[in-house]
Amino acid sequence: MRKMVKWMLAAILICGATVLASCSDNADNPADSEKAKAPDYSDKNNWLRQPKATKDVDVFYVYPTEYSDDSEGASMFADINDKSLRGEWENVYQMQATAYEESANVFAPYYRQVNMASAIKLPREELNAAFASTPKEDVFAALDYYFENLNEGRPFILASHSQGSIMQSLVLAEYMKAHPELLKRMIAAYVIGYSITKDYLKANPHLKFAEGADDTGVIISYNTESAGNENNIVVLPGAISINPINWKRDETYASAEENLGGYIANEELGKMEDVPHAADAQINLERGVVITTTQTMKPMPGPVPFGKGSFHSGDYALYYYNIKANVATRIAAYKKMAE
Repeated sequence: MRKMVKWMLAAILICGATVLASCSDNADNPADSEKAKAPDYSDKNNWLRQPKATKDVDVFYVYPTEYSDDSEGASMFADINDKSLRGEWENVYQMQATAYEESANVFAPYYRQVNMASAIKLPREELNAAFASTPKEDVFAALDYYFENLNEGRPFILASHSQGSIMQSLVLAEYMKAHPELLKRMIAAYVIGYSITKDYLKANPHLKFAEGADDTGVIISYNTESAGNENNIVVLPGAISINPINWKRDETYASAEENLGGYIANEELGKMEDVPHAADAQINLERGVVITTTQTMKPMPGPVPFGKGSFHSGDYALYYYNIKANVATRIAAYKKMAE
């Protein structure tokens, strides 16, 4: 039986950030007897969202892992026509990408993401190859179609979480490097739930990390934990985070009272709820993560693969309205600079 494990990302970060930035150069195709047909992005059915553009800014959003099938013979890559998966991708879109909708037209392609139940069994080299093959091929093809047919020259934001942020790290390192004219129109990249590291930035000097609430052309990234968490697979050595409440890079504490609100699933009622002052936040510079003492939601089940105190599933949820407000702030700053 297929087990749809939400937020399951075991082993996705065996690829180091620097390796991911270039692993496609030397990657072999991973062994997978079933090679699904590549999506045709001129077909609107292959988009989770392809809205009519009513705003002057776009967001290109890549969703996190929702495919984890441990049944015998399961494909390494998701079938984007699978109705149950499409339902899961829609759910996570509602939890995350809606934070961008007030400020921008949100475009989101379906892509053949890696099956985490299979990926955790792969050696490092094959896992590198898996991420840099089919999923990257789809995301890059969707970007090609988006820029050629949908964007119409508007400034844009990249957004993602987890496996989606692995894809966006490749987009930033490779696609944007190959298209510097597009990078000039990038307002920001919200690469959340995946470590952007010092080595990654060193290997990609065309990129820069955010320093505050309103700089543009920058990467915004963080992973959320409770104090003392260890062995979190989404936290890499040399990780960098920005505080999603006060948008500072130092250890300045931001209280829950400063939090504009979370958007969190109420499991008992089966719906999303606005939660005022959902969490506090303070950066641990040594680990490069955001630390919270929130009691609003529980940490991820530990210890594997996130440790006993990871709020990976809360990266968006706990700071939803802070992200929403910050998107508007960075867009306003970009427009002011363009005047």
